[in-house]
Amino acid sequence: MIHVQKQKYHIALFAALLIVAFSAGTACAGPTLRTMFAPLLADPLEPRIAIMPRIDDESLQLDIGTSADLFQSKNGTFAFGIDFGTYSLLLRDDNFKFPVDTIDYLFGASLTWKHPIEKDSFPFSELAARFRISHISSHFEDGHYDEETDTWIDEEKSPFGIPFTYSREFLNLVVALSSEDHRIYLGYQFLYHTIPDEISRHSFQAGAEISTPGNTYLAADYKLLPKWDDKAGKTDGFRGTLNFQAGWRLTGLGLENIRLAYNYFNGMSRHGMYFYDDESFSTVGILIDL
Repeated sequence: MIHVQKQKYHIALFAALLIVAFSAGTACAGPTLRTMFAPLLADPLEPRIAIMPRIDDESLQLDIGTSADLFQSKNGTFAFGIDFGTYSLLLRDDNFKFPVDTIDYLFGASLTWKHPIEKDSFPFSELAARFRISHISSHFEDGHYDEETDTWIDEEKSPFGIPFTYSREFLNLVVALSSEDHRIYLGYQFLYHTIPDEISRHSFQAGAEISTPGNTYLAADYKLLPKWDDKAGKTDGFRGTLNFQAGWRLTGLGLENIRLAYNYFNGMSRHGMYFYDDESFSTVGILIDL
């Protein structure tokens, strides 16, 4: 049986937090949706608005979210912000139907600091850091349920059966060096609470972004994520996870906030319900920067 009430609770909670957060933002002096720390282009778990159909199978990724600075210091070196996002895996069905296989909900707060670098010989002009404290939970939905047999799909593949609770609270730190045309960064994430608790608390991140001619860009995000060991019944070691993105900003067409992008993903699934799953796929779609 699908837990409809639980699903409605999470949707209501998410909507309520959005209303509270943006109400708080309007009460602050000079709120802005532009964050001091620019979102990482190739990180699949950055809050964003994106429609990315998979080339390899009949599914698509639908992301709805944003990051917003509610306060920025007058000297432009410090900011406090919020993050909200949903990350959905939808199935493409007949008659323009898109059953939801799984969805992840994220909300949290962030602190940003940046400092200019005044050395002409150095290839970067700015040092920045972003610290986040966040919650994310994951859920199977109607697209992962077979109504004809009244069973969950692929229930035997899950190490904890279906449904099971997957919830994470984590601290995340990213430090970046950037200039007008490129950026490199390193990151670390610590799970201070996780259900199930058989998952490693640590993960690591590195990435780069390069502007290329014609309002195009290349970006890569690489993570070391915990790898599930069926025999041990827990994560054991790490698996490299790469997301490569090649994009085109539609600035020349007067659409400054819209990007077309190709993604190649290889590694551990970004979805909590598939935390044990190794995936490889490509997507092409549209991203909207608010």
